[in-house]
Amino acid sequence: MTDHVEIEQKFDVDEDFERPDFGALPGVTAAAPVVYRLAATYFDTPGDRLAANKITLRRRTGGTDEGWHLKLPAADGNRQELHEPLGDSADEVPERFASRVAEVTGGRPLAPIAQLDTERTVVTLTRDDGHAVAEVADDKVTARRLNGAPEGDAGRPLRWREVEVEVPEPEPELQQAAADLLQAAGARPSGEASKLGRLLSS
Repeated sequence: MTDHVEIEQKFDVDEDFERPDFGALPGVTAAAPVVYRLAATYFDTPGDRLAANKITLRRRTGGTDEGWHLKLPAADGNRQELHEPLGDSADEVPERFASRVAEVTGGRPLAPIAQLDTERTVVTLTRDDGHAVAEVADDKVTARRLNGAPEGDAGRPLRWREVEVEVPEPEPELQQAAADLLQAAGARPSGEASKLGRLLSS
């Protein structure tokens, strides 16, 4: 069980976007890309009360941090991310998370509302001492709403590609340099704070 503040920048890119060489950024070394396949089920109440309060609750398999994730609004536009292990049930929300959002759910049940499958290519940036200072995730996403979606939308997939730059602690110069490099390659700052938000607003 680990919790942390998520500090990230998100960018929209075209399907044929060519990832720039992040090793060109000053003071860092870029590791070889690693590919993961992620499958995430998102939970909310009838009426999407969590989404309306900018809260995300999901159960994800694959990657280095598989498990249950709860993301809550934090200062400066960042989000606090809480983790719990996968557990034995794919449908029973961990009690710590259910309790944390009880005031928002108002006693309404939490159930799956969306499925997102992602092919994620990760490039880790490190300093000379081997300390990781950023992670660049290039995501190809296929998303669909589940039961309760508007008529005609259930099961219809939405596909897009995006790039996230996440840092464990603020690195303003590095964050700006990475943003400049991505935008020079054709990336655009994302208008959506989360993948789920993009799906629900489509």
